[in-house]
Amino acid sequence: MNNINYLTNINFGLGAAESLAEILGELGVSRPLVISDHGIKSAGLLERPVFEFLRTAPIFLDVPSNPTESAVAAGLALYRQGGCDGVVAIGGGSPIDLAKGVALLATHDGELERYAAILGGLARITGAVAPLVAIPTTAGTGSEVGRAALITLDDGRKLGFISPHLIPRRAICDPGLTMGLPTALTASTGLDALSHCIETYLSPRYNPPAEAIATDGFQRIWKALPVAYADGANAEARTELMMGALEGGMTFQKGLGAVHALSHALGGLKEAKLHHGTLNAILMPTVLRWNVEVQAVAQKVDYLERLAGLEHTTLADALDGLNRSLGITPRLSELGVPRHVIDWVCERAIADHSHPTNPRSLTKEDYAAILETVF
Repeated sequence: MNNINYLTNINFGLGAAESLAEILGELGVSRPLVISDHGIKSAGLLERPVFEFLRTAPIFLDVPSNPTESAVAAGLALYRQGGCDGVVAIGGGSPIDLAKGVALLATHDGELERYAAILGGLARITGAVAPLVAIPTTAGTGSEVGRAALITLDDGRKLGFISPHLIPRRAICDPGLTMGLPTALTASTGLDALSHCIETYLSPRYNPPAEAIATDGFQRIWKALPVAYADGANAEARTELMMGALEGGMTFQKGLGAVHALSHALGGLKEAKLHHGTLNAILMPTVLRWNVEVQAVAQKVDYLERLAGLEHTTLADALDGLNRSLGITPRLSELGVPRHVIDWVCERAIADHSHPTNPRSLTKEDYAAILETVF
């Protein structure tokens, strides 16, 4: 196990989950609320000996694939009912983001909407957020070290809740917990992590350290994802993939871009239940082709192509090929997205917190054209 301190304190490596009890003691948490989901429970992860001491703790499993305001409220009710003093999130980005919402409202008054970034919520979130330990079971979202939570409000708006105080107090990244991940989830979560590294690297904000981390993460994921997809028990590939996903999360403060502006909006649809990583995978090649028209982006993409060892194809085309090899559909319509939502999605994308850091200025009409390409 290795100890890393960047944004938060991270225990990383095979067997790192064994440090959970000690970490809770260090944080002074004696009665945690465990937030996970039914898929994690069905997979038997919560029954592992390392989590045995949590079996008397209250546990919340009703986490939607895209966390919702109502689910945060239900988790918060259980937190208060159980007299909890901290939160342990075990799962992918959805349980971790939901846990951030619960930890926030456990110590902050008012409605959740009040703390949304685009509504001035950043200044309202204080260091009083309840202690949160995040244990990812996928190598994808980077939410375990991210300062944001994406939550869909009851009115359908999918908003970002962003603050350094929402970064989990501790992250435990144990690649062993990802060994049994189904191939489809290995693909979609891995491509999610890859999109984080690409978009943050291409963001126009000035942050060379974050760019160095993003390119290292890109290189690790590019090499490891096909291996982990083909052989889920490959410990080296799983470890590289988890480190790449962690690095993608470390770079979030540089900002994302149009891929995430659109995927956040699409994730708020009531007409279809869509996986965030799958959406990013579908959108990334097309958005990249739009953004590469900017000279500074073209130079950065050229560097990524060299890191990936691409000689006779573009990164966008290679991403299309990677999607095909990992079983990702190229069309939103095949996921059940109806055409009549395009205008609504574009409006939401323009208002999303990831829109301003896309390296090319895009209009509502541009977003519509991007969606038509992948529809």
